[in-house]
Amino acid sequence: MITAGFDIGSTTAKAVVLDSDSILGKVIVPVEGSPKDAAEVLLEAVAKQTGIDHNMIEALCGTGYGQKNIPYATMMESEIVCHAKAALHLDKDVRTIIDIGGQDAKVCRIDAFGNVQRFVYNDKCASGTGRFLEITADVLEVPIEQLAQLDTQGTKEIALSNQCVVFAESEVISLINSGEHMGNIVKGLHRALASRVASLALGIGIEQRIAFTGGVARNAGMVKALEGVLKTTLVVHEYCQVMGALGAALLAREKVMNRVAS
Repeated sequence: MITAGFDIGSTTAKAVVLDSDSILGKVIVPVEGSPKDAAEVLLEAVAKQTGIDHNMIEALCGTGYGQKNIPYATMMESEIVCHAKAALHLDKDVRTIIDIGGQDAKVCRIDAFGNVQRFVYNDKCASGTGRFLEITADVLEVPIEQLAQLDTQGTKEIALSNQCVVFAESEVISLINSGEHMGNIVKGLHRALASRVASLALGIGIEQRIAFTGGVARNAGMVKALEGVLKTTLVVHEYCQVMGALGAALLAREKVMNRVAS
C-alpha cells in the first residue's frame, strides 16, 4: 500500500512516501514560484528518488499553505493535525509539539490518542518565526545553515532590545559595527526567537514530552536556546523537518485502511 503526504510550506515543500509502515523516501525542495509549481517539482523529485509516480500512490494527503494546489491529492488536512499525527507515531509519549516554520510558529497539545487538545500559532510577526533567522543571517552575510556553528563560538548572549524584526535587523547591524563577536550576536538571536516561541507555548500550557519540529529544529543552537528558556529537554527527531508530510502520509494510509475495512 503506497501512500504519500505533501506539505507545501512558505519556503520549502516536503514529501514523504510510505509503503505501509515503511518510509520509502522523503524529499525537500525550495518553494520557487507558485505553490502549484512547487508541488509539481516535488512530484518529479519523489518519482526520481523512489521510482514512485502519482499513478502508484493509493492516497495522497496535502497539507500546508499550498495544500489546495497539489495535483492528485485525494484529501487535505491541517498542519496541526498532521504534526500531531507524526509526532505521536514517532514517540508515543509526546504531548506537546512546537513547530517553527518559515512564516509561522505553532504550538499544540495532544492527548494519548493524538487528538489536539489546545493549539496556538503566530503568523503575524516575523520575529517569532524562522523568517527572523533568515533575515538576520542575511545581515550577518552567512548561510542560515551556519548559525548553529556560530552559536558554539559565542561566549555570551547579547540581549536584543527590539521585538520587531525590522528594528532587530538595525540593532544587529549596530552590534556588528561596534565590533561585537558574531557568535555572541547569534546566541542573542536564538534566545530572542526562543523567548517569543516559549511565550506561545506557556500560554496554552505545556506537557511532557515536547517535540520540536520544523526546519528550525535542525539548528542545534536554536534547540539549546529553547530548552534553556523552557527549562526542559526537547525531542528532535531525524524527520523533524518533514513532520507535516509524514503525518499527512500516515493519515492517507489510515484513509485507505478504513476504506478497505469497510
